[in-house]
Amino acid sequence: MKTLPRDLSWLSFNARVLQEAQCPTVPLLERLKFLAIFSANLDEFFKVRVATLRRLVKLKKKTRAQLPQDRPKRVLAAVLAEMQRQQEEFGRTYREELLPALQVAGIRLVTSEELTETQCAWVKGYFEAKVRDLLSPIILDETLHQLFLKDQAVYLTFYLTEPLEQDKQGKKKADTGRVVVMELPTKRHGGRFVALPGGAGTAADPHLVLFLDDVVRAGAASLFPGFGRVQVNSIKLSRDAELDIEEEVSGDLLTKIKSSLAKRATGYPARLLYDPAVPAPVLQAIKEKTGIADEELVEGSRYHNFRDFFGFPDFGRADLSYPAQPALPAPTLPRTGPLLPALARADHLLHLPYQSFDPVPRLLREAAHDPRVSAISITLYRVAPKSAVAKALLRAVRHGKQVTAVVELKARFDEESNIQWAEKLRRAGAHVILTPPELKCHAKLLLLVRRDEATDVPRHYAYLSTGNFNEATAGLYADHGLFTANEKLTVEVDQVFRYFITGQEPQDLHHLLVAPFTLRSQLLALLAAEMARAKKGEDAYVILKVNSLEDPELIAALYKASRAGVRIELLIRGIGCLLPGEAGLSDTIRQRGLLDRYLEHARIYVFGNGGAEKVYLSSADWMTRNLDRRVEVAFPILDEALRAQVRHLLDLERQDNVKARDFANQLPSPPGPAEPTVRAQEAQYQYLKKLGGRRRAK
Repeated sequence: MKTLPRDLSWLSFNARVLQEAQCPTVPLLERLKFLAIFSANLDEFFKVRVATLRRLVKLKKKTRAQLPQDRPKRVLAAVLAEMQRQQEEFGRTYREELLPALQVAGIRLVTSEELTETQCAWVKGYFEAKVRDLLSPIILDETLHQLFLKDQAVYLTFYLTEPLEQDKQGKKKADTGRVVVMELPTKRHGGRFVALPGGAGTAADPHLVLFLDDVVRAGAASLFPGFGRVQVNSIKLSRDAELDIEEEVSGDLLTKIKSSLAKRATGYPARLLYDPAVPAPVLQAIKEKTGIADEELVEGSRYHNFRDFFGFPDFGRADLSYPAQPALPAPTLPRTGPLLPALARADHLLHLPYQSFDPVPRLLREAAHDPRVSAISITLYRVAPKSAVAKALLRAVRHGKQVTAVVELKARFDEESNIQWAEKLRRAGAHVILTPPELKCHAKLLLLVRRDEATDVPRHYAYLSTGNFNEATAGLYADHGLFTANEKLTVEVDQVFRYFITGQEPQDLHHLLVAPFTLRSQLLALLAAEMARAKKGEDAYVILKVNSLEDPELIAALYKASRAGVRIELLIRGIGCLLPGEAGLSDTIRQRGLLDRYLEHARIYVFGNGGAEKVYLSSADWMTRNLDRRVEVAFPILDEALRAQVRHLLDLERQDNVKARDFANQLPSPPGPAEPTVRAQEAQYQYLKKLGGRRRAK
């Protein structure tokens, strides 16, 4: 079956992120943020995917031959070559496009060598007052047996030569070439950048900005007064994120692979980025003290961790950022007073980040104080460090509610926050369920049990979402959430929570598609139904919006449906292993991806269903891990008016001719002479704004 290797497909996605940094119509400071996103993405990719590929390459030849994917050695070589190409393009974009554009806009990023004498004196004073006490030196000498470098932290190396002390004959002692390492204190300092005083913000008299690295360079001589020369360079280590091999294979082959791996060292170095100007003795000392091999060394640049550009100073220049889009209120929900009566009457949809996430923590706070609410159950995948949702759950426990929280501890790179909240909830008296090692909970579910005023019978209220219970990401990720008291859905949500509590698999699912139980089989059945209609000459179509499409069985089913004449439209943000438009294989499949101001995070499945369209929202990508090794939920939109809302928002994305890129050439499809320009995310905001106005008018 013809497919594109997933890792190369992902790199194509990150290339599209870099295109946004290069796009002259994107506001300048937003272009810097896209550079930061590109850098953060690439770091994660190296920690997870490249590290995994390297582990697979080291397997015994017989075991490696059984892998259900392209040969890892060949894929790794192609991945590293493409990464190198993108890194070079990244550097060119930064140096030749963004730095000159900042200068024109009245902001100049300078190095320590470019400072005037007066500026240098100010920076040295700043170093003594704000930075010096944050530094902790580590001397690499014979007394240090091992150097441990934190993952993703920037370190500065200091090469100390030309000692000033003299021997008894009055001659200078020989060059000792001492090596010192210090972590750059970005977090404790409060950011990576320092704005110098003065500057009018014009091209002739710009605001000056300095990397914190250069502040340390300017003050380095005062740290080591006994040496005549102090050379400062930077390094950064990325550690293997220890993506479980279960993400790649399972079953008997998994057992063979585990036995063939001699040792999996937790957090083993994946790569060490280093400044090309770093002295050879320094690099040698780092290798000796860390055990890093030559194959893990990657030549970088003077500065690392471009993700820190998220915190680049804006000098109050609103003209250099996206126009403000204040979060809109959900028009069908009351702005004040209780929410539960409104949920009892009808279903409601929340469209993030265009609409405010506030109804979710507000509902939890209301439930915490409502004497008729007896129980709250929730899944927590990515929890914000200062989570309003988790605080509301703690309040509910204090008010005597039975709180059950299914907390995912393997949410990549969010483990620390999740663990902290899990411990707080458990200490408060909540029933905290940690998912088993072989299974992740990726579904986003909330369920309340409340006794009805009229009947005194318990009634369920639910919130099902494509996005996390995280107010931070709710302002950045494009997601949909459904509030409902419809028993067709709430009874099945209750079954999912009972699975976590008792281990009993859901047995009676008619509306929710739940992985790892029914999601795969139901998707295949829905595709088969469209194929059967197409063979009869009826109109048959599928519209699929996901982050990733990688599962071989579902790709094969899509190819089969295409050959049968089903029209298939794919909107894929990230990995897309299917090859669209291939003669005799995927002629009827069109594939594009939308990348704009907000991260497209919602998964939407649409099936023509003979005119009675079925629309599902979901947390699940069409990846093997999501279908077989995670708890995922796809939920139907049963209310006709709400279904029309989702379809209209989706249609705007399908019509986008500004930010939606064709996967074949990675470029947007410009509108024709008579076609209007459609930028989906702007059009969606305006649509929801008008929708709210019409609802208020009624």
